[in-house]
Amino acid sequence: MGALFRSEELCLVQLFLQSGSAYNCVSELGELGLVEFRDLNPHVNVFQRKFVSEVRRCEEMEKTFLFLEQEISRSLLPPFIYPPPVPSPAPSPAPSPAPSPVPSPALSAPQPRELLAIEEESERLARELREVSGNWDSLRSQLTQLSQYRGVLIRTHPLTMSQVPPPPPSLETSSVLDRGQDIRLSFVAGVIHPWKVLAFERLLWRACCGYIIVDFQEMEERLKIPETGEMVQWMVFLISFWGETIGQKVKKICDCFHTHTFDYPESTAEREEILKGLQSRIMDITMVLSQTETYLHQLLSRCVSVLPQWKVRVEKCKAVHTILNLCSPSVTDKCLIAEAWCPVNKLLLLQSALIEGTRRNASGVDSFYNRLPLSSSSSSPPTLFTTNSFTAGFQSIVDAYGVAQYREVNPAIYTTVTFPFLFAVMFGDVGHGLLMTMVALWMILQDTDHTKNTHHGNEMWRMVYGGRYLILLMGLFSVYTGAVYNDCFSRALSIFPSAWHIQPMNWSDETLRESQYLSLDPNITGVFQGPYPFGIDPVWHLANNHLEFLNSYKMKMSVIIGVLHMTFGVCLSYFNYSHSGQWSSVLLVLVPELVFMLSLFGYLVFLILYKWLAYGPQESDRAPSILIHFISMFLFTDNKDNPPLYAGQMVVQRVLVVMALASVPVLLLGKPLYLCYHHRRGGNHTTEEESPPVVDTSSINSLLGDLEGGGRRQQQEEGEFDAVEVFLHQAIHTTEYCLGCVSNTASYLRLWALSLAHAQLSEVLWVMVMRISLSWQGMLGSVVLAVIFSFFATLTVSVLLVMEGLSAFLHALRLHWVEFQNKFYSGTGYKLSPFSFSPIVNPLQTGLSSQLAP
Repeated sequence: MGALFRSEELCLVQLFLQSGSAYNCVSELGELGLVEFRDLNPHVNVFQRKFVSEVRRCEEMEKTFLFLEQEISRSLLPPFIYPPPVPSPAPSPAPSPAPSPVPSPALSAPQPRELLAIEEESERLARELREVSGNWDSLRSQLTQLSQYRGVLIRTHPLTMSQVPPPPPSLETSSVLDRGQDIRLSFVAGVIHPWKVLAFERLLWRACCGYIIVDFQEMEERLKIPETGEMVQWMVFLISFWGETIGQKVKKICDCFHTHTFDYPESTAEREEILKGLQSRIMDITMVLSQTETYLHQLLSRCVSVLPQWKVRVEKCKAVHTILNLCSPSVTDKCLIAEAWCPVNKLLLLQSALIEGTRRNASGVDSFYNRLPLSSSSSSPPTLFTTNSFTAGFQSIVDAYGVAQYREVNPAIYTTVTFPFLFAVMFGDVGHGLLMTMVALWMILQDTDHTKNTHHGNEMWRMVYGGRYLILLMGLFSVYTGAVYNDCFSRALSIFPSAWHIQPMNWSDETLRESQYLSLDPNITGVFQGPYPFGIDPVWHLANNHLEFLNSYKMKMSVIIGVLHMTFGVCLSYFNYSHSGQWSSVLLVLVPELVFMLSLFGYLVFLILYKWLAYGPQESDRAPSILIHFISMFLFTDNKDNPPLYAGQMVVQRVLVVMALASVPVLLLGKPLYLCYHHRRGGNHTTEEESPPVVDTSSINSLLGDLEGGGRRQQQEEGEFDAVEVFLHQAIHTTEYCLGCVSNTASYLRLWALSLAHAQLSEVLWVMVMRISLSWQGMLGSVVLAVIFSFFATLTVSVLLVMEGLSAFLHALRLHWVEFQNKFYSGTGYKLSPFSFSPIVNPLQTGLSSQLAP
């Protein structure tokens, strides 16, 4: 719990890595995922660093692997069975849902000799695959063309047998045919895509003026288009024409439509001879193609068996050399010097990793680390919170607002309770809460197949699944608040007998029949017998002033919850001040803020609670108005028509207003005047508020921290004190806080508004939909009930659970970000991003296997 209240303690370590064992040491650190390295060469160009050649070598190997993957994905063979996933590396200090097994030694970062073997073997496979794939494509193309040619000869043979010599040309056709030209019958045969047949036939008819004969026949077998791999039932065409001019037109049109034309002998004997030759060639090519496919299958099987491991190992090698490029060589060039952030409780693991790396290299000189003081870094350390599957969802809500500064109070530990509670205040209904709880329990039971859920393709599902425990608590709290409101699908639950009774009123039967509304008098003995044991009395659901009662109750409840929530946030700032030793801020900032908040809005909560306790149903008709008292408190007036709640109320209210007003100048001027006095007394002494540390650009993710923190880049003015800036900053803070106390308190009234809206929408849905089916009788009534209930259930889930739930979730999110966290939480830090091989290994489970799936 302590690690969640504040981020884990980090330290800055200086690593001295011997040149021979540096690679193995960094590899061991990558397997453990312990440290975040800092760039000690920020001004050196990326292409001028020491290990850039090794990085480029790995990138070239990755290009080779990409080619092998493409060859596997476009293979015409049956899908391969992907080998079982490799074990994941050991858990890193970063948040993780569950520990992972120890990494397999076979998938560690390769040694230089192993990397050379991988490079040679991959290049050999790529070279052979290029050659075999090219031969295979060529054979497939030849086989397709020969099959098409054979189909043309077979399908057009009956057509040519039925052709008769043409009649001698008449005078009308002599102008079309060339004079003196041989007018014997000629043929053009080939295949065309079936989609192009109509346009092809129409253009032939128009261009040749009808002086051709075109026949189309479907081929018996489906053939594949070599370019796209699509299986097509090709159309065989045979064009009969007379004359050379028309023949040229026909050939040009065939070329425009990209048809496959073949030589077509005029004699039957020649066609039969060619057909026999085609049969023989097709058999030969089929045999060669089968052998080529067998060899190609062997190559691809080899690629599938070794490629996943090669990819992981080469990516690890590339990552290690990328980290080594961040190191600085020593003066003697015998070791590499690195700086990194490491959790203090992981220093023993760090030392053991360095020892293991040295042992693997069989080096006689050990690598070691030296712990540096935090003051040696020009930036604050990164933030690390260790979470589990339960707390990860709540931590994500806080991190979406901003990552906590190093050792800053983390709101996530309190959000685990306050967030689902505020959601439930707006969503309170026993029935709806139970439905939400059952959905959350179903998702929690899916934890047995955690890998499948976390790697699901739907991003929305992964987000909802990650917040399953948050949804569970929201559902349970909604059941609780629904029991307090006495609402279950807008119906009251009479768990206990009502405290109101009508028998002591002694109404006659005629009065009960004729009166639409009757008023119960609590002053009559026996009518009201005390408060309801839990929640709201179910008799209020029958009262005609039910809505007015809930309005008053929920509005006051929202103010109480809001003031307590904000006051708790202000009190949490004490832990930040005390941790950083800013005791002046405790006295000059925290105390005035509490005085201002409690003197005004804390007193308002006191008035609400006092009125509830002091005035029962018997005195409710003469109870004073709290709103008028609160207005008179600021005007320093006494309203004679509104009696006081207690004796001496006016004196107490005036003292509280004076205290609230007096706290404003203390909050406005106290801290700046103290800093000015401290600066003049201590010379050029500066504090953390005056000159924040420079953002360190040598951190791997410092720029990311700038973005997440909302602009941490500030100027450092060493030895200077800008009093105007300090006064201006404190004036903005004072104005924002004082006005925010008013606006934020009013903002909590959304709890009242959304709670009433949810209850009324549920009431309308019951009255307008479900009640209709209950008025039907008999068999027809059962059918109507089934139909209307399905419609009622659909609207309940889609509108009341999904839409209303999302609305309440967003409003609870705003109350935490704006009204609660801004009282103590800056959120200007950046996360620790340890060097780890986990991102390299985890995508292996869904990468290549998804491409090879059928």
